[in-house]
Amino acid sequence: MWISDKWQDYELIDCSAGEKLERWGKQILVRPDPQAIWDTPRKNRLWSKPSAKYSRSQTGGGHWEKCDVPESWQVRYGELTFNVKPMNFKHTGIFPEQACNWDFAMGKIRGAKRPINVLNLFAYTGGATIACAKAGASVCHVDAAKGMVSWAKENARSSGLEAAPIRWIVDDCAKFVEREIRRGKRYDAIIMDPPSYGRGPGGEVWKLEESLWSFVSLCRGVLSDEPLFVIINSYTTGLSPSVLSYITDSLFTKEFGGHSESRELGLPVTESGLFLPCGAACRWEA
Repeated sequence: MWISDKWQDYELIDCSAGEKLERWGKQILVRPDPQAIWDTPRKNRLWSKPSAKYSRSQTGGGHWEKCDVPESWQVRYGELTFNVKPMNFKHTGIFPEQACNWDFAMGKIRGAKRPINVLNLFAYTGGATIACAKAGASVCHVDAAKGMVSWAKENARSSGLEAAPIRWIVDDCAKFVEREIRRGKRYDAIIMDPPSYGRGPGGEVWKLEESLWSFVSLCRGVLSDEPLFVIINSYTTGLSPSVLSYITDSLFTKEFGGHSESRELGLPVTESGLFLPCGAACRWEA
């Protein structure tokens, strides 16, 4: 498991009975988490005194209760600054377990000692985009949701990267990659965080298990002759991390050499000393 344990402005205080107790800066949030199936005693008093709690509805969706938090506030991770906002579907705009991937990407970019061009697909609010740009890379940030791209731009400004070489693209990721291939555009690194399920602009159905191989195969067409790394994230329950390595070894290692490694992502839990699993990631590196 890759552990994101260098946070100071974020803390996973406890988790039990399908919920997690978190500190985001000075704000205490309680949010659902399907991995926390254990029903351990909730001894920390903050369980009963959160700043806000997200409760699921029996009819689907949910809502924030006791929302005694600002509309937006900032948290820092090392050199990076993010704007946190409680969203309608329990999210805050940041997946803190991704910090270990940000560290990996920044280290690879700084260690390359050459200009690096990164393509970040399904890029959401730009955590990886900002990390790569802060490390000195040029980044192309692609997401189909205009609001998420706007939020990512806010994060870039907050991190002092308003003048950084970042291309902000609102588009369907597969269609964008197809056009980049036709244009002869190439990238030294690719990061992707594809959804488990979704629909394209033409109503096309995306299921990760059925679409990932063809999508990653497509992305191979925009890799440079000297690629540095590829990161694939997966939050699909039941998809083994080793499946991701099989895909990347089949597509990248055979052509470029290097190697792949896949693990669960995790966050340390302060109360128990254990680690909460938070999806999986695969890293291919030359």
